[in-house]
Amino acid sequence: MALLTVHHWSDLEAGIGELLRIARRRIVVLTFDQDVSRGFWLLDEYLPEAAAVEDTRAVPVERLAALLGGARIETVPVPHDCTDGFLAAFWRRPEAYLDPEVRAGISLLAQTGDEILQPGLDRLSDDLGSGRWHRRHADLLDREALDAGYRLLVADL
Repeated sequence: MALLTVHHWSDLEAGIGELLRIARRRIVVLTFDQDVSRGFWLLDEYLPEAAAVEDTRAVPVERLAALLGGARIETVPVPHDCTDGFLAAFWRRPEAYLDPEVRAGISLLAQTGDEILQPGLDRLSDDLGSGRWHRRHADLLDREALDAGYRLLVADL
């Protein structure tokens, strides 16, 4: 099992090879589809510089599925009350992204650095204070879950 990690691997093929070597019946990889996650409001509207960083290391899910020998790909919706702390976990609680402790637990934001993120975070803070974020994203406030691009790849061996 590999959870939100393959985009950090320096040698993807070797890592997948090791999963294939040690697994007995099944390999499960939780990752993200960058084409979908780039549309997540935080990245799209406030932190496009962070999305650009993610573009350099994202692994296309179709490539991962092929490397795993034809894994099936399943969408993993993020519930509105998710507490795990990964990037889109707070999609309906935007104020959380202003908390440095929350950002420190999200690899993309922690590795991008506050000097790059700060202008977008300031815009988010202003939009939250003025109510603009809530008006712009009123459709999200009643949703129970969001497809932010997370994908589960399951390869039965």
